[in-house]
Amino acid sequence: MHRRRTALVLSAAIAAAAPLLTACGSEAHPGAAAVVGGQRITVAQLEGRVNEVREAQRAAVPDETQYQQVLASTGGLTRDTLHNMVLDRVLHRAAQDEGIAVSRKEVLQMRAGLERQAGGAEGLRTTWLQKYGIAPERLDDNLRLQLEAQKLAAKLGTDTTQPAFWKALSKASDELHIDLNPRYGSWDVQKSSRVDASTPWVREVTTAAQQQPA
Repeated sequence: MHRRRTALVLSAAIAAAAPLLTACGSEAHPGAAAVVGGQRITVAQLEGRVNEVREAQRAAVPDETQYQQVLASTGGLTRDTLHNMVLDRVLHRAAQDEGIAVSRKEVLQMRAGLERQAGGAEGLRTTWLQKYGIAPERLDDNLRLQLEAQKLAAKLGTDTTQPAFWKALSKASDELHIDLNPRYGSWDVQKSSRVDASTPWVREVTTAAQQQPA
């Protein structure tokens, strides 16, 4: 479920060209960070999710120096967040394909158990924020998906690390016809994972930015 928690670091040159890259989204879906199953994940929605995490990190780490360290260690938060938003929909589709549903009661039971392990509600919120980049207000949604993943694996007679599970996600990815804005890479259907795109226009824009006269 959380295989892509490693921060993705952009080069200084590409970061410097970011304002130029902003306009290079998918022409077929202006304003979309991704389109999944015909439904848009807008750039505004993505930025909103990222801001939720940043606000939670800021509240948890009031010391400015430490907060800057957190920012440095989570430089790929936007791309990781989009990956998770898309994967959540893929997992939900795979669960639906198998007739799997999760009740509110099951979510609350799971949360209660995890809170006991974490030493309380605050401990669980902190753990999910630090370890998985999940803002406190998204915790229940994430636990529902965790349960869907567990139930899906159980129905397939496997676990979430085995090929049979990821084959089901690959099938769901294919059904959903996922289209990512090139700013954020592309979606690998076989791996059900976001990957960085190696696109000539990134190099061209970066080179052009570097050649601008001072």
